[in-house]
Amino acid sequence: MADFAEYGKRRPVSGGASTRNRRGGFARNFWGKALLEVMERLADPGRLARGRTYARAGQVVSYRIEPGLVTAEVQGSQPRPFTTTCEIRRLRPEEVELVVEVIRSAPGMLARIVSGDLPRELAPHLVPETAADIDFGCSCPDPGWPCKHAIAVVCLLAERLDEHPRDLLAVRGLSIERLIGGVETATDQMDETIDPYGNALELPELPLPRGEPALDELDPALLRRALRMLCADETTAAAANRALVTMYSSMTER
Repeated sequence: MADFAEYGKRRPVSGGASTRNRRGGFARNFWGKALLEVMERLADPGRLARGRTYARAGQVVSYRIEPGLVTAEVQGSQPRPFTTTCEIRRLRPEEVELVVEVIRSAPGMLARIVSGDLPRELAPHLVPETAADIDFGCSCPDPGWPCKHAIAVVCLLAERLDEHPRDLLAVRGLSIERLIGGVETATDQMDETIDPYGNALELPELPLPRGEPALDELDPALLRRALRMLCADETTAAAANRALVTMYSSMTER
């Protein structure tokens, strides 16, 4: 067990990212509460209490959200803030496909997500469940996992999910553009499955064939050579050639 007395008191912060909550639970809505429940299962009670105190006191100087990662600067007892990270595993391709399937099968769900909402039906696919899905890191000397600085960051992230639940998609590595593209592709593939041979497709009008005399497409020298092989003399071959010209002209109305 670490001796926290040797670390000293936390240094006050001016303009930190303090929480709205001053007592009681941090999250008010489903997604924030779901994230806090995961952290509470992993953290020990002492660090959990100190982390909440840090969050309420505004010790988190700043934080940013990236795909799979939340990085923050948290002021502790030392002169410089600690760099704290919360890594949430990005969804694997097959997990993304499951999310897309849920959205595609629920009319109106994609529109809700685009407008900023995040339906609870996606919780089994988005909320991290175990230590394999979430990891914490910090430059502080506390060997605990997670430390109070990481807990403070998660408290702020939970409050943010109250207001912006769609940020959980970004943390899990999903963009709106990717979801829209995935749903549209899945819909197109489903349509092809329903009518695999395209029987219901509306075909364009066929172009009218352009009539041309066959003699115009033939090599005259080769034609004369062929006629000579069939005719007794050159005069007969020439007459046969003229007859062919007359016949093909009549067929094409030329």
